[in-house]
Amino acid sequence: MKTNKNKLATAIIIAALAAFMLPASVMAQQTVNGRTELQRHDLSTPGREMVQIRVDIERGQSYPQHKHPGEEIIYVLEGVLEYQVEGKQPVTLKAGDVLFIPYGTVHAVKNVGTTKASELATYIVEKDKPLVTLIK
Repeated sequence: MKTNKNKLATAIIIAALAAFMLPASVMAQQTVNGRTELQRHDLSTPGREMVQIRVDIERGQSYPQHKHPGEEIIYVLEGVLEYQVEGKQPVTLKAGDVLFIPYGTVHAVKNVGTTKASELATYIVEKDKPLVTLIK
């Protein structure tokens, strides 16, 4: 009986240690409305962090005008997305295309393709500020 208790205690300790040893990218994954946070790290510049998110946008779906407290670098993984960036003509991007959105620039995106679209969004932003601010 004591041997089984020891084995159980050892298994619990190993499982707990394994959970603490998981990469931060796995532990950080959270999905909210088609947005899955992949990783978040402090940068060498004080008060700044990098956040990387996979954004899945269903056919016909759009994200309204919004801005971020820093730069956004977009890499389209699949599908066809149309971006409207303040002060510029709309641009349509497909898988493999990239887009840079400067700090605080208002923009919107819409899936204009016939299938689900996905992008990898990398943000270099100020810490402790909301990542997304919707424009009314």
